[in-house]
Amino acid sequence: MNLGNLLVTSGLVAVAMLAAPVSPARAAAAHDVTLAPASMPRIGAVSPRYQSYNVEMLEVTGGRFWKPYKDIAKPSAKTAGGAGSGAGDTPAGMSADLYQYRPPINLANPRLRALAAALGPAYVRISGTWANTTYFADTDTPPKEPPPGYGGVLTRKQWLGAIAFSNAVDAPIVTSMPIGVGTRGPDGVWRPDEAHRWLAFTEAHGGKIAAAEYFNEPTMAVMGGAPKGYTAADFGRDFKIFEAFMRKDYPAVKLLAPGSVGEADAKWAVASGGYGDQPLLHAADLAAYTGGADAFSYHHYGAASERCAAMGHQTTAAQALSEDWLGRTDQTLAFYRRVRDKYMPGKPFWLTETADAACGGNPWGGTFLDTFRYLDQLGRLARQDVFVVFHNTLASSDYGLLDENTFEPKPDYWAALLWRKLMGTTVLDSGVPIAEGHHVYAQCLRGVPGGVAILAINNSRTEPTELDLPIASQRYTLSAAKLEDANVQLNGHVLALGANNALPALDGKPTKAGHVSLAPATISFFAVEHAKNPACH
Repeated sequence: MNLGNLLVTSGLVAVAMLAAPVSPARAAAAHDVTLAPASMPRIGAVSPRYQSYNVEMLEVTGGRFWKPYKDIAKPSAKTAGGAGSGAGDTPAGMSADLYQYRPPINLANPRLRALAAALGPAYVRISGTWANTTYFADTDTPPKEPPPGYGGVLTRKQWLGAIAFSNAVDAPIVTSMPIGVGTRGPDGVWRPDEAHRWLAFTEAHGGKIAAAEYFNEPTMAVMGGAPKGYTAADFGRDFKIFEAFMRKDYPAVKLLAPGSVGEADAKWAVASGGYGDQPLLHAADLAAYTGGADAFSYHHYGAASERCAAMGHQTTAAQALSEDWLGRTDQTLAFYRRVRDKYMPGKPFWLTETADAACGGNPWGGTFLDTFRYLDQLGRLARQDVFVVFHNTLASSDYGLLDENTFEPKPDYWAALLWRKLMGTTVLDSGVPIAEGHHVYAQCLRGVPGGVAILAINNSRTEPTELDLPIASQRYTLSAAKLEDANVQLNGHVLALGANNALPALDGKPTKAGHVSLAPATISFFAVEHAKNPACH
């Protein structure tokens, strides 16, 4: 899902400010925060694969995905015949003109694999709305059109490519089942036959399915391919069939549920009111049937993108650093926590899909402006029992970590790489309440016993923030000449791939103990190797 408008201030950053001396008067005027990395207490833990990503099933098969903004006013392009090229893979209730055909993603691309592997270990979630109605063709010659009741065809070659990608980049697969009309008997009840053929093929060819949801986003059940009139009770009946089938035939696969999207106690919640005349199934009604699952899964989008302006629930680039915008992920989690606590108490949270906005992301989703949301969300959720977070997507549409045409890294990818380099699995309490200018998160430093990694985000567009860090550290500051730049700088140097897709050295800047200044609209990591924090041994 996606976001919305134009930025009103450029947010120019003077690199010299990053290490400039701070006068007493200026320090008093700025937000002054004292940190104690040696004594920050442990408050939780996340998966070693906490930072994960989605590759939509439609990317694997090819088909009609979100149309680029430059083409959005043009008529839908006519494409060659074949599975996914017509309007049959447009979700119910959505305008076909929001989508444009694209060929299958090349998961064997050396750059794509190299950049994905650098984020490992991770999970790759191959799912999405289109997975609900995808038919697996285990034949030498796949059908040109999907069978009745399906919207797309996944060929044997395509799925073998997905398995090979997963294994090559250390990212076991998380997925969901085909649940559309084609999977059901005359009585409308879901049958596991199609799922079993597909999962058995996966297992026989070396694929690793780590976890599975029954249904991608059952909140919008009919839009997702369920029969008309599908109810929460129907979901409950079918989930019990799915659960029994998986426990018997694939007991090692974790079951995630309910996979709901877009609910919160706020007017901005993108699912409020449903989509047009499509009924909304509420998470509380769905979760009443999913207590046997291993984890509570949900999706979060703080807005719908400009593509889906007709749906409402918009935001603007001017709001992208605001406390309201950054705090929306907390509101969604708080809503689902109440549901979890009632129906699935004690189960960990898996956020199986999130990005800057629904419907493919906003035009600025691939710029430095969104990096504040990306890292702030990871920091917030790690402190609140969220075990894994899946960014949507790795390399498709405006919200991808990589450019969908060239696979060049976007700013969020460089942020993800720094998170992977520095943030361990033990979560610490930074002792700093979240407020504008100082969003400060801490986890044990990856691979360094006793070390602490601190993420400090100054989301103020105009004011510097001062930190008192009493131990020497290595500093990694991300900035950009303009907030809506597609390039990002690390300690003043633009990050870019080298020859043969080589990643640049992500070197920190030695920083003495004492006051450090965070320039407006910058993000800094501090690696405190000698913190000697007992929680990090």
